[in-house]
Amino acid sequence: MERQLTFSAVEHESAKRKTRRDTFLEQMDKSIPWEALCKVIEPWYFKNKTGRPAKGLERMLRMYLLQIWFSLSDEGVEDAIYDSLAMQKFMRISELDSEVPDATTLLKFRRIIENNKLGAKLFKTINSILEEQGKMMHGGTIVDATIINAPCSTKNEWGERDEAMHAVKKGNQWYFGMKAHIGVDAGSGLVHTVTATSANVHDIAEAHHLIREDDEVVYGDAGYRGIEKRDEIERDEHLKGVEWRIAKRPGKIKEMKQAFHRWCDVKEEYLKAKVRSKVEHAFHIMKCIFGFRKVCYRGIEKNLNRLFMLFSQVNVLKMARAGVCLR
Repeated sequence: MERQLTFSAVEHESAKRKTRRDTFLEQMDKSIPWEALCKVIEPWYFKNKTGRPAKGLERMLRMYLLQIWFSLSDEGVEDAIYDSLAMQKFMRISELDSEVPDATTLLKFRRIIENNKLGAKLFKTINSILEEQGKMMHGGTIVDATIINAPCSTKNEWGERDEAMHAVKKGNQWYFGMKAHIGVDAGSGLVHTVTATSANVHDIAEAHHLIREDDEVVYGDAGYRGIEKRDEIERDEHLKGVEWRIAKRPGKIKEMKQAFHRWCDVKEEYLKAKVRSKVEHAFHIMKCIFGFRKVCYRGIEKNLNRLFMLFSQVNVLKMARAGVCLR
């Protein structure tokens, strides 16, 4: 679809300096496999033979991704497209067009994604392309979890908190919400598995769902200590043979009397941490760049769909920064 240029668009494209938003959108536009993603959604998309024709599938997908990347509401992303020439260029529209989908159209498209659990399928599609291109490695996984806050107030139309969310104490502070558990490839740092639970579920209880069938080594922080003794690990022949490289608690190292043994342990923990830090990069992109610090919906299921979409885009962004195209 050719984009009709206006005077403001010509002035924007001839600017001496590109903004970070321009650079980000250009990188993602070049890296995302649009055709493969549209094929996943197409069987569930509108096929109306009468009435007003449906908006283009790729255009709606682009609008939905803008909503995820910039953490906007349905109305907010519609307004942002009208305000931003960079977003209009990404959407393949111009100021002369009246084809910007409204908030209600985006809501219906988002519900197609959520009701048919297409977030997980899109996540798998992107990961399968990464594996075909040799970017996703195998043999080792890093497991970790992060808390995503939820509103704890009862001043809403239901007069109660979300039943799927729970409170948990971390350190000396209480949190209310859910947990995102991820498995990250130890070689590439790409996310290969995503699950979600309420915040009071311990990290160690969900770890066995994050390990692939061909993983031989698993890295984790001190919260996963003792995982090899759990029933679900001992009953599984594959998980039973996995090498668990779990971080030691700092207090245990300080208790060592011999300086040489203490030095060896510090060195070993440093090498583990270098590998384990890759999982924090994924959380950084999700929370700090995409802005997903609080849940968007009630319940675990809808938020899990959002997590699948977010971490698929985390993988795409990592490849885009490396100059890799997934088409």
